[in-house]
Amino acid sequence: MSDVGDWFKSLPIFTRYWLALTIIFSLIGRFRIINVINLVLLYDPFIHNFEIWRAVTSLFYHPTSFHLLMNLYFLYNYSIRLERIDFEGRPADYFYLLIFNWICCLVAALLLNFSILMNAMILSVIYVWCQLNKDAIVHFWFGFQFKAMYLPWVLFGFNFIINHDGLEELVGILCGHLYFFLKFKYPQEFGGPNLLATPTILEYYFPQRSNIRGFGAAPPPAARNVPRGHSWGQGQVLGR
Repeated sequence: MSDVGDWFKSLPIFTRYWLALTIIFSLIGRFRIINVINLVLLYDPFIHNFEIWRAVTSLFYHPTSFHLLMNLYFLYNYSIRLERIDFEGRPADYFYLLIFNWICCLVAALLLNFSILMNAMILSVIYVWCQLNKDAIVHFWFGFQFKAMYLPWVLFGFNFIINHDGLEELVGILCGHLYFFLKFKYPQEFGGPNLLATPTILEYYFPQRSNIRGFGAAPPPAARNVPRGHSWGQGQVLGR
């Protein structure tokens, strides 16, 4: 148990609590400590009865299933890489990414009437990582290998074929793309302002741990401190 505790404490802060809260709320729903109907996002109670906690619990709750294990696998692998490598020393920037993507997923869920945010949120994080590591090679089922930039679309297509539904995955891709475009492409390629500058209050509570302010341009693959050719884990479908 001490080894598990040490491993858990070694995780970066936001990945650590996201992972822990997902397990906790999923088990709460599984053992009916709280009725599941009070954990998911429902339009009328959320809008008309001001049950605003649903915006949070619907992010962390998921029915216990093999798909939940896949979500935990993806959450751990891709969130930890973003937080430790791409957002290294900038916890406030990573927290702001999570907040922005969560709000986008929440709005989409209310408009499109789906009640659990986990699938879309995790794929939005995967999409951002894949855009920042486009040339990293990922491995999918049956030995397929391809560049990371195609992984979100492979996950969407695979889930659409298997379950005849890819709405939440598509929402995740769109939310991740919106963040990446506004944070990187719009200011760097189109000369626009940085519309997603991290609020000062987040930087106050989560100060950066380096002397570099902000991101600058997303470096080319050869310049990133990420070993090329490394296996980033098996690509698994975010299906149900």
